[in-house]
Amino acid sequence: MQQRLPVAAGAATLAVFLAAANLLPKTISEVLRDGAFDIMLAGDQPLRRPVVSDLKVIVVDIDRASIDALGTWPWPRETMARLVEAVAAGRPAAIAIDVLFAEPDDRSQAALARRLGLVTGRAEISTLGESLPDGDKRLARAISSIPVALGFVLDPDRDGALPGAAIVSRGSLPFDDLWQAAGAIGPTRPLAAAASGLGTLSLPGSADGAIRQIPVFVAAARVLMPGLAAEALRLASGAASYLIEGEPPTLVVGSRRVALSRDGLLRLVPATPWRRVARTLSAVDVLEGRADGGRLAGALVLLGGSAPELGGLRKTPADPLTPSVQIQADAVEQMVAGRVPRTLAGAAIVQPLTVLVIGVLAVVLGAALSPVTGSAILTAAIALLWIAAIAVSGLTDRLVDPLTPSIAAMLVFTVTAGTAYSLTRRREAFVRHRLEQHLAPAVVRRIVEQPDLVKLTGERREVTSLFTDIEGFTATMHRAGPEELVATLDQYFEGVAGIVIKHGGMIDKIVGDGVHALFNAPLDLEDHPQRAVECAIAIQAWSEGFRRRAPAVAMELGRTRIGIETGPAVVGDVGIQSKLDYTAHGDAVNMAARLEACNKELGTAICVGPGAAARCDAALLRPLGQLAVRGRAEPITVFEPWPSDAPSAWREAYLAAYAILDRDATHAAMLLQKLMAERPVDLAVRRLAERLPSIRKSSLPPA
Repeated sequence: MQQRLPVAAGAATLAVFLAAANLLPKTISEVLRDGAFDIMLAGDQPLRRPVVSDLKVIVVDIDRASIDALGTWPWPRETMARLVEAVAAGRPAAIAIDVLFAEPDDRSQAALARRLGLVTGRAEISTLGESLPDGDKRLARAISSIPVALGFVLDPDRDGALPGAAIVSRGSLPFDDLWQAAGAIGPTRPLAAAASGLGTLSLPGSADGAIRQIPVFVAAARVLMPGLAAEALRLASGAASYLIEGEPPTLVVGSRRVALSRDGLLRLVPATPWRRVARTLSAVDVLEGRADGGRLAGALVLLGGSAPELGGLRKTPADPLTPSVQIQADAVEQMVAGRVPRTLAGAAIVQPLTVLVIGVLAVVLGAALSPVTGSAILTAAIALLWIAAIAVSGLTDRLVDPLTPSIAAMLVFTVTAGTAYSLTRRREAFVRHRLEQHLAPAVVRRIVEQPDLVKLTGERREVTSLFTDIEGFTATMHRAGPEELVATLDQYFEGVAGIVIKHGGMIDKIVGDGVHALFNAPLDLEDHPQRAVECAIAIQAWSEGFRRRAPAVAMELGRTRIGIETGPAVVGDVGIQSKLDYTAHGDAVNMAARLEACNKELGTAICVGPGAAARCDAALLRPLGQLAVRGRAEPITVFEPWPSDAPSAWREAYLAAYAILDRDATHAAMLLQKLMAERPVDLAVRRLAERLPSIRKSSLPPA
């Protein structure tokens, strides 16, 4: 008990944790997993070698200074056009604009003239607008002068697709959980026509609302579309299309190869604040010529804003107010560097297996060691788990969650160690209470410190093990009422136990509807195998009468099946100070239980193993052939007592048929058929015949 209860408590806690991990709402498990991945991705940075990129990434930031200098947001398209022209003058490789231009410009002179003509109904005023400065047209001209990617957002309530870049796949597409929506909101038609590409600005939030991933691809109106970062990389690489390879999932953009995840998302790696500062230029500085124009040459420029008025601030694990344009820039740099963290393949198996292994370790430590020693070893094991997970992330870009196993280990250890400590205190109090009146205090103290001293030592001896079981007991439970069932079982166990004791056996235990008895333990018993078989015959005869009497007959109690085997076993008291069980352990015990179950296949009520049969009177048993039994490499010969009503001549005919089974199976089958015809109620003969390869079931006479 001292060992079992803490182990059981820890195992139960582990089982509940594993079940809860599968049944908890997805949001909770995602929060735990994402938190672990955040720590790992931040911790693996020292393990990675700096990557020298062949593509500069620059962010032109519409910051607070730009808003103060150029006016409140939204800016007129004229201002945006001037900014794009200023960036284009630096000859970048491409520009990606992290701003949605969903509506036409309504602040330029041309837009005002068109609206006035519409209101007044005077066509000449609307026509005049064509000759006035038009912000949309100027922005379209600026965009068309250089490769520019504009943004769109997914819209679940609007149908319709947008034009996108050509996407070629080699094999089937590798996506199985792609982010998708019924439609999308894109830039105005003139701007979309002037742009070289479109990419989604939509960013998926994690369970806690933080942005940890950006879409490489999404589906809008069932059309595959790129994310803004992927489209910017395509334009900067000068590629006309995307190539997606199925196995392993890979995106090919020009000469670059980027691994893909099955959901089309890119897990972001934390970027250092100094890196973002180093790559960022203020929009007003670029527009007014104060920025170093040489930094833009050949670079991929992302244009967006950190000013709150733009509505582009997003929560990330590192900063609750991260500009979305910086998130897109982080994604581009990751793809250029080939850094694509993905969940470890087979994580659905590895994760619970890791929880199970470290949980079992926690159970062992909590049950076997002191709390201090156990907690120290467990802490070291958890630390190694985290180090291994961070190393796997840093070296292979594969993510494994070490947080959930760590929580499981600490919880299981706490329960196991707490239970063990509580039992230790209770055991000490019990032993002192029971022994202080009879033993010297020094002796009591020694027993309390070493409770194994009061355990009986085991011994190795030959035993005959007998197992019983009631056929169809599960169905009987459903037919009988609780009180009726318990009362009937009490009578049944009293009868069986009385027969066992009468034949010199010992009741080892009663489990469910079965009885386990031992012969030749704890004292020597002469002819114990034969006594066990005679006991089984008596139990079978008594139980048949019992099941035909009330109350057993009303609940249709099944027949009693029995298994018997003889062999060496280790016997002795097993348990703790307050509960010791004298029992046996050995192959004979296990085999007796398996032979009991074989009765169903053999059509018998009693099945005797070869060890017990060899020690019994040969006239008592009949052979039933060989049978494959779990736990034995080779089939074994099994036996049963002769039916009491079988005539001597019939028995001799049976033995004659059995003797030629190996030499002439066909002739033996014919003899067995004759025997079945003489005794159709003998199911064991029928089952023996059915096991002969030369006899087909269809040729057997009806039962």
